[in-house]
Amino acid sequence: MAKRRFIAPSRDAVDPRVFDHPIFAGFDAYRDWCLSPHWPAIETLNSTMPVADRRFVAQDAALLADGLHYEVRIAERGGIATRGENWHDLFNAMIWCRHPAIKRALNARQIAHIATMGPSQRNRAQYALTQFDEAGAIVRVRDAALLALWDRHDWSTLFFDRADAWRRGDIAIVAVIGHALLEMALVPALFPVAKCLVVRGDADDADCVARVADAIAAGRVLDDPQELRPLPLAGIPGWRAGQDADFYASAGCFQPVRAGRSYPPPLEEQA
Repeated sequence: MAKRRFIAPSRDAVDPRVFDHPIFAGFDAYRDWCLSPHWPAIETLNSTMPVADRRFVAQDAALLADGLHYEVRIAERGGIATRGENWHDLFNAMIWCRHPAIKRALNARQIAHIATMGPSQRNRAQYALTQFDEAGAIVRVRDAALLALWDRHDWSTLFFDRADAWRRGDIAIVAVIGHALLEMALVPALFPVAKCLVVRGDADDADCVARVADAIAAGRVLDDPQELRPLPLAGIPGWRAGQDADFYASAGCFQPVRAGRSYPPPLEEQA
């Protein structure tokens, strides 16, 4: 059976309380874009873009007539095609404004692969880059024992028994990168799974993001989707109601690790 494509609810059908969820904690500067009864204009999005050589442009027939690949248009013309009245593209704009170095690095890598593969074929690195762009998160882990639990998919111990570690910040999401994750958060009944890159150490949030941006740009990560660690967001303590032991044992998002599955070492914080 084909997987059903997620369709976001209409703007007036979204409960404003969803934007109080921790997944949106890093996006307070753009809260009005989400809560206003009207969709923000392209000019409003561009007024917050922190880099001068990238601009949001309305995706319409006139724009698409240039025949350019989405990523090529960004690289060559600085134009980020953005559909109006569209949650997915609005959240993409928020990520660009919040984490432009990550988005630049992802675009540069895609462009390098397009130059080799052409605009119609995709290799495994491109799938990895796209997965991180759509569903990615950056996680800081201070304690190697927590990473070992995660790698074993020992969800009950990682989330329930070690809930204190999440509350102390020994393990934490420091940046949500995937705009599809934000889109799915509009429907609280869903159980989205982030695809994560990990920084080990005690670096602050900004340093972790910079470390990941540098690693993407240099080609040290995201050569294959199998590098990405899945993290069921519903498991993070405080991110969902009803997080008792039975929840971690029975909810479908908490999948066991596949036989033979392994993950690469985390990025280490810069000295």
